[in-house]
Amino acid sequence: MKILYVLLIVIYVIFAKDYEVWVMDQSDTTTDGGGTVYIYDGAELLLNANQAVPEVLDLGGSARNLCLNQTGSAPKRPHMIFFNVAQTHAIISFVTTGHVLFMDAATRTPLNCIDVGVQAHAAVPSHDESFVVVANQAGKLLQKIITNYAINSFVLDASATLNLVTCVTPNGVPCESESLRPNNQPICPAIDSTDSKVFVTLAGGGLFVVDPHPSPMQIIGEYDNTTVHANGCGASEAQGRMYINSGGPLESDLYSFPLTGYAPTNPVNVPSPRLVFTHDGSISDSHGMLITKYERFVWIAERFGNTITIVNVETEEVVEQMSLVGNVSQDPAPDIMAISPSGNRVFVALRGPRPLTQNNPAFNNSVGATPGLGVIRVQLGGEKGVFFARTTITNVVNGVETADPHGVGVRVIEEED
Repeated sequence: MKILYVLLIVIYVIFAKDYEVWVMDQSDTTTDGGGTVYIYDGAELLLNANQAVPEVLDLGGSARNLCLNQTGSAPKRPHMIFFNVAQTHAIISFVTTGHVLFMDAATRTPLNCIDVGVQAHAAVPSHDESFVVVANQAGKLLQKIITNYAINSFVLDASATLNLVTCVTPNGVPCESESLRPNNQPICPAIDSTDSKVFVTLAGGGLFVVDPHPSPMQIIGEYDNTTVHANGCGASEAQGRMYINSGGPLESDLYSFPLTGYAPTNPVNVPSPRLVFTHDGSISDSHGMLITKYERFVWIAERFGNTITIVNVETEEVVEQMSLVGNVSQDPAPDIMAISPSGNRVFVALRGPRPLTQNNPAFNNSVGATPGLGVIRVQLGGEKGVFFARTTITNVVNGVETADPHGVGVRVIEEED
C-alpha cells in the first residue's frame, strides 16, 4: 500500500498544476517593522512537507524602502495576503499601519505601496480585477483602490470611502450605535462572485452589505449585533450562499447569507441569514475559513480549541470537528487557511507563542507552540482531513521566539514564471 501511495503522489506531482504557498510571518525584521513572506513549492510540500525549504522575502528590505519613498512611512506587521484572479500580483495588507502593498508575484518585485490611513486589516481584490476593497480597521473606514494590473496602476479612490462612524443607514439610523453596532471597525470584507456586493464584518457585531460601485460606496443591507455577532473574519461563497463567521474567545458562529434580495429599502436584518451553528466554550474562536473543491464543505479554523469545524454545504450541518492536536503539534493554534488547486491539501497558518494580533491575554486564544505552516490531507472530498505535516517558521530575537504566521495564500504558477 505504501508503494502504491507513493506512486500516486508521483503521478499527481507530474500532472497537477504547479503552485506555491505564501505564508506571512508578522514579526518584525527591522526596528520599525518589516515582516517576512515564506514561499513554498507546492510539490515539495506534497512530497516532503516537514523538510520543505522556502524562498524567503524580507519585507523590511525593498518593500519597506518602496513604502517609505511613496508614503513617507514604513509598513509594519504584514497580516493578510490575496492574489488577483490572474495570479500575477500579490496584495499584502499591514495591520499595524495603513499600508497596502502590491507586488509582482512572479518576480517578487514590490510595485506600489498605498497608505490608506490608520490600519489596513485586509485588502480584498474584486473578481473583475478593477478594484480592491480595504478594511481600514482602526480608522473605521471601508475604502477602495482602483486597480489595473496590466499597467501596474493602483490608485486610492478617496471619493468611494464609506465612513462607518459618521454614515447613516438607508433606514435612517446611525451606522455605529451602542444598541445596534457598538464598534464599527471593519474586519474582513468579502466580495461576492458578481462584484456587486461586499459583506463587511464588524468588530462589535452587526454586518453591512455594501454596493462597491457608487461613490461613496452604498449600504444595501444592514444587520445588528443580535443577528450577527462580533469579530467575524471568515467568509466564503458556495452554492449561491455567502458563509460568514463570527467569534472570539469562547464563541463561534457560522451564518449563511443569500446572494440576492438586497436593497436600500429593506428593513434591518433583511434578507435574513440562516444560523448554521453556534457553539461556545474552550473549542471556540473561529477565524480562518475555506470552501473545499466542488463547493461541498466549509472548513472553519478554531484557534483556541485547535480544531477545524466542517460543515456540509448542501445540508448546512456540522459533520466533523477535527482536532489538530497530535504528534505533529500539541498546540497548533490554526488560523488562516488556503486550499491547493486540486483540493487534496489544505494549508493553515500555525500561530506562535507570542501572537501579535487577535490574542486576548485572559484566554491566550491565539497562542500556539509550533509557529509554521500546517499541511492537512483532505479526505472524502472534504468531509474529513488528516493533519500530517508542518513546516517550522522561526524568528528568535534575544533568545525569544517571536515568529507569528498569519496570512496564507495559494498561487498557481504559469509556465512563463
